[in-house]
Amino acid sequence: MTATAEKTEEVGAVESFTVTLKILRHDPDGLDGREPGAEYWEEFQVEAHATDRVLDALHAIKWEQDGTLAFRRSCAHGVCGSDAMRINARNRLACKTLLKDLNPARPITVEPIKGLPVEKDLIVDMEPFFASYRDIMPFLMPSGPTPERERLQSPEDRERFDDTTKCILCAACTTSCPVFWTDGQYFGPQAIVGAHRFIFDSRDDGEWDRLEILNDQAGVWKCRTAFNCTEACPRGIEVTKAISEVKRALTSGEV
Repeated sequence: MTATAEKTEEVGAVESFTVTLKILRHDPDGLDGREPGAEYWEEFQVEAHATDRVLDALHAIKWEQDGTLAFRRSCAHGVCGSDAMRINARNRLACKTLLKDLNPARPITVEPIKGLPVEKDLIVDMEPFFASYRDIMPFLMPSGPTPERERLQSPEDRERFDDTTKCILCAACTTSCPVFWTDGQYFGPQAIVGAHRFIFDSRDDGEWDRLEILNDQAGVWKCRTAFNCTEACPRGIEVTKAISEVKRALTSGEV
């Protein structure tokens, strides 16, 4: 048997199973006699394989069972961050979450991320999230004349903020934060992570402008160190550590 045939036979031997997805629907238009804005749970059954992700199951539902199901997705490879949602009560990316890892013998619950207005089904309004990100000025602010070549940086200086460069703006950390859920003024973990990435960049000279922003009542001091944000981050960023480093810079006056 050729290697190709062996591979085909191996793939064909993968057993399928039936999984139930219990999805929290949000109907903004009041279809089917519901009140506009009504929320309700709806169950769907999908045939799946061990390599299938939650995103694959959502696609199967939308393409084969109910075309009105609404959710965001783009790259489907954990890079764009657009398909963050609550899966079995935890913030995750649907494209990175395997069905087999969620105990598919029981219904898998899927909800929109919390703390942001729901527009339809699993789609939330991301504007409040991005507004906080814009507030901390997430761009390099160097001083002096523009150099003729790129600004060089040592590996040690780069390492200082390397972890927070991994953020993909999925909002999983911010919408896992209980303070963010209840306090409409709190920037949220991601905005602080976004600020951290520039505050500790040796090429940047706007660190104290950002620290002043984060020092106000909506800023870093509202963090209660629940560690939800660190657990929720699909990129493995040590979010709570980054927040602590920003607090330390404010109290010590040193970056």
